[in-house]
Amino acid sequence: MLMPKRVKYRRAMRGRMSGKATRANRVDFGDQGLIALEPCWITARQIEAARICLSKSLKRAGKMWIRIFPDKPVSKKAAESRMGKGKGTPEFWVAVVKPGTVMFELGGLTPAESSDALRQAGSKMPCRTRVVVRGEMSYEGF
Repeated sequence: MLMPKRVKYRRAMRGRMSGKATRANRVDFGDQGLIALEPCWITARQIEAARICLSKSLKRAGKMWIRIFPDKPVSKKAAESRMGKGKGTPEFWVAVVKPGTVMFELGGLTPAESSDALRQAGSKMPCRTRVVVRGEMSYEGF
């Protein structure tokens, strides 16, 4: 499971997910990529599920790049606990994804194989996704 080795603060504020992605918003490494169309938190478990799905469809051919990393801790208080007594303990890690973020990239496969694999990985994500090609990306419609 992906998680940072060290963090400056153990607990983080929730933050905002407004706006479009300004970083990792184009396919830089591979030939095709999976882009997010909605803002969401993607947990480390969901990234791992998509990674397993992509690696099974790759079958040792081609290369995969994961462009997101879960570096935000999400804390929860125990069920039926009384109010107060501070913030809860960190339960899991998430990556904050904004519309236009390229989450996964594939290279070295035929366009049909890679788009099919990315579509399957997109079904593991909690937000709507789209498969994009390296040169033909349009940044409108997010």
